[in-house]
Amino acid sequence: MAPETSQLSLAGIRIILVAPAGPLNVGSTARVMKNFGLSQLVLVNPQCDPLSEEALQMAVHAKDVLSAAKIVETIPDALSGCTYAIATTARQRGFNAPLDLPEIALPTLISPSPDGDPISNTALLFGPEDRGLSNTELSYAQRFIKIPSSPIYSALNLAQAVAICCYELYRIASQPAEAQQNANIPFDSSPTLPNDSPVASLPLPSFPLSGKQSEEYTHKAQLDELEGYYQHLEAVLLQVGYLYPHTATSRMLKLRQLLHKANPASSEVALLRGMLRQVEWALSDSKQD
Repeated sequence: MAPETSQLSLAGIRIILVAPAGPLNVGSTARVMKNFGLSQLVLVNPQCDPLSEEALQMAVHAKDVLSAAKIVETIPDALSGCTYAIATTARQRGFNAPLDLPEIALPTLISPSPDGDPISNTALLFGPEDRGLSNTELSYAQRFIKIPSSPIYSALNLAQAVAICCYELYRIASQPAEAQQNANIPFDSSPTLPNDSPVASLPLPSFPLSGKQSEEYTHKAQLDELEGYYQHLEAVLLQVGYLYPHTATSRMLKLRQLLHKANPASSEVALLRGMLRQVEWALSDSKQD
């Protein structure tokens, strides 16, 4: 039997749990993933045995998802090969990026074409049960969601949060292709104004590109490429004195958010890195003089 459209659309999505502590949550996550057609589970530095008896018990008929889970040391390792990542958070203080509802942001993770074209790998990150994702961990994602819940008791169990998001992904992927395309609009596709503004949005100008140019500028940069650029940028900015060791982390968070909004292509990241190499060359040349 051929896979359903929803299964094809969801095949490229990774569910990433960062430092999960409870085997019951890990097993339950595998179960709800299989319930809603997802199969790629990645565990970053797990603090429990994902194949323990407790985890396997909770997985029930999703032991295959659990046994196939990839275990890595860091978030960049978990995101290797991905082109887009969304992180879940309950943070409001000390975190300035906008928080979207799941149904608004999650369509950007779904492959727009389940007809045999290559499926881009995308990711959805969840933090540890006791603290969630830190600001530094959140900085690896391009977009952020907060699951609404009652202010009387707003804290969700990890597996519950995964279940809500997996359901939403499955619901979106099960819609007709036309509805998916309408939902799958990048959050930065047009500049927006506050809700109380008389103008809701402004159109962006369109510039025709040749076939080769169009391919270059629509081939999204993988997150590995972006991370390499961020590391390179930080090193150069420290070298020129724009960044200082004690403020580098907070400033780089803002710079990451800035570039994430641009959603750059591979060729654009290569251009930016070329500029950094030229700066490094100029610095070394001036020292020789």
